[in-house]
Amino acid sequence: MAQKASVIRVQLQIADMDRHYYQDHNLTLAQHPSETDERLLVRLLAFALNASENLAFSSNLSDEGEPELSEKNLHGDIELWVAFGQGDEKWLRKASQKAKQVKVYAYGERSVPIWWQQNEKALKRYKNLQVWEIPEAALKEMTQMTSRSMQLQCTINEQQIWLSDGSTSVPLELTLLTR
Repeated sequence: MAQKASVIRVQLQIADMDRHYYQDHNLTLAQHPSETDERLLVRLLAFALNASENLAFSSNLSDEGEPELSEKNLHGDIELWVAFGQGDEKWLRKASQKAKQVKVYAYGERSVPIWWQQNEKALKRYKNLQVWEIPEAALKEMTQMTSRSMQLQCTINEQQIWLSDGSTSVPLELTLLTR
């Protein structure tokens, strides 16, 4: 019998001084049994870093033809396509063709440099693609906050990021691999 996804409820307060975005979001996420806590938190972090009125998670995580997190305009065109992990170059090329802007949030301390070395030349051709690396130590600290019901605060100032759950605060500084 297949295991069901866990329902994760998140109250996320965002204070992004770099973009002058201050908003509270009540999110309900499905965490598939095969999804790690690290990946779930990368999805939440990516939401906080790109938050807007039209940013939304996909309802189907297994559809490779659609972004897991995206912002669409009123015409249904994809303004922002957000991907997680270490995507395939062909898949990222398709995303770059479909969206005005594509952001990848890569994680996995040992594997990201290898993936980047193998894909850097091809990925740098896509002018609308940004690849961000999330530091593994900070991601491990963030997993301490994981629960089925979370109240998180994300503060962003001068590209310094702090994620807090009231008792734990994790500073993050992402590395931009390409622009």
